[in-house]
Amino acid sequence: MKTTTLAIAATCGVVLAATAAGATDLKLSHQWSTSDIRHKVAQMVADEVAAADVDLDITIYPSSSLFKAREQYSPLSRGRLDMTVLPLSYAGGQQPAYNLTLMPGLVKNHDHGARLSHSPFMEKLEEIMAGDDVMVLVHGYLAGGFAGKDKCIVKPEDVAGLQTRAAGKSFEQMLVGAGASIASMPSSEVYSAMQTGILDAVNTSSSSFVSYRLYEQLGCYTPPGDVALWFMYQPLLMNKSTFEGLTEEQQAALLEAAKKAEAFYLEGAKEADTAATKVFEDNGVEIATMSDADFDAWRGIAKETSYKAFVEETPNGQELLDMALEVQ
Repeated sequence: MKTTTLAIAATCGVVLAATAAGATDLKLSHQWSTSDIRHKVAQMVADEVAAADVDLDITIYPSSSLFKAREQYSPLSRGRLDMTVLPLSYAGGQQPAYNLTLMPGLVKNHDHGARLSHSPFMEKLEEIMAGDDVMVLVHGYLAGGFAGKDKCIVKPEDVAGLQTRAAGKSFEQMLVGAGASIASMPSSEVYSAMQTGILDAVNTSSSSFVSYRLYEQLGCYTPPGDVALWFMYQPLLMNKSTFEGLTEEQQAALLEAAKKAEAFYLEGAKEADTAATKVFEDNGVEIATMSDADFDAWRGIAKETSYKAFVEETPNGQELLDMALEVQ
């Protein structure tokens, strides 16, 4: 059995490969550093599968070393990539329904997100993925917050006139509704954009705030607390045909590893919020708090911008939105 490898160097022409000994080698790509919870989820799956000794190896390519952050869904669906940990809304251009997985105020807390992941709403999204030859191995939502370079971001009027980055179309629509200007980019590019003055404010996951050392560039951080406006579905996905081409033993090992990793992901996501706040405090960054009234003000704007646009632009958009809202 080969040892699971962490590969840093970029590579092209990814294919599912079998070794001379009969072992299968899968390629897993993601955009984050090796300290990030999403990498740890991927590594846990790889390690558990290796320990199962079923002639299945997973090579992980972190930090966008194989594919760029927003360019992973297409190669995955075409079989050029076997696995990825991906914010599903990054593929909202290909499948507009995915934009609902990053909708302001839709997820209340981590446990609510876990219930959404195993609901008829998610089953509907998984039907769409299957049409692209994609399947979910590990479900997971991450919470996030706001941060400003020179001011705190708590209520809608705080972003007026600021150049802001948001991870997803729906948040961009809400922020524009609040008077912000938008600079779209993956979270891996936020640090340099802050450093060069391109960005004034950002909203992203707690894990990304820490793993990209954004505390070095920001003056005030508004973490997720009792109310969290920002939740983003970021599953570990796999090419469906690749999975179906594995032996029964390999499939079983993958599914068992995924089950363990999903439980780890949920608890790790909760811990990431607390850890991020402490890191920002330890680095002298001001910590702000969003109130229930602030949350309601943001959601009011979202209903008139993000929610409305999603329904208008997405086939069966109202049905999908209603299915998500039905999950308590």
